[in-house]
Amino acid sequence: MQLSSFDFQHNHFQLFGLAQSYRIDIARLEQQYRALQAQVHPDKSAHLPDAEQRLAMQRATLVNEAYQTLRNPLQRARYLLSLHEVDIQEENNTVMPADFLMKQMEWREAAFEAQQAHDAAALDELEARALRETREFETRLAIEIDTEKNYAAAAELVRKLRFMEKLAEEIHAAYDAIDT
Repeated sequence: MQLSSFDFQHNHFQLFGLAQSYRIDIARLEQQYRALQAQVHPDKSAHLPDAEQRLAMQRATLVNEAYQTLRNPLQRARYLLSLHEVDIQEENNTVMPADFLMKQMEWREAAFEAQQAHDAAALDELEARALRETREFETRLAIEIDTEKNYAAAAELVRKLRFMEKLAEEIHAAYDAIDT
């Protein structure tokens, strides 16, 4: 993308020349990001008038925001669903299947117990299990969004992935507590 054709109305996928899908070529995203950053970095406009410098800063901010969104699977899914005008209702819809909630409670309890026992091996096992589950959800999410176009099911998976993200944060906090 040439700087002269930089369009603030482009969605994040268009900005990087990527197809609008959950499955993306991360290597291509990285390549496009570096190319865009080379064009829009604010240092390149330091010699220009203030208005042009502000515009350059806005371009760089948009490129960084778009890159961060697309490189993170959960954020990418949220963004894609927003493009399809799907309200995920993450804040107010925490209804989950009972088996999923029970598993979450068991995992959180296991993380707490491992932390209390200073058992890094137990945390390693828990983290590996949680990562496998997360990858399974991401695989299903790709199918629901890209293949099935079932955005309601995708929204539920996004909510589940948010739970998994919180669990990962708790596991990392438990590691930190053991290290201190």
